[in-house]
Amino acid sequence: MAKNQKVKDAPKEKVKGDSKLLTAYPAEVIERLERQSGKQAVYMVRCKILDGRDAGKIMRRLVYGPTRPGDIIMLTQTEIEAGGSRGGRR
Repeated sequence: MAKNQKVKDAPKEKVKGDSKLLTAYPAEVIERLERQSGKQAVYMVRCKILDGRDAGKIMRRLVYGPTRPGDIIMLTQTEIEAGGSRGGRR
């Protein structure tokens, strides 16, 4: 191959499905803090980010569905933390 010869890039593959999951980061559930009120099974959990820019960070997140300590969840955002409980003083 000559020095000045350009190489064509291979065509990029199209990804089917949700593109948000391409930038999801794994997090391990450390503990389940509380269950939010309502008909849906929504839990506030503390989790430790395992990969990405915020690796090692421990944060609170709301999770739909049953979870246990040790479960791995995929987070699309690692910058935003869930708020505290709503039953405080006014």
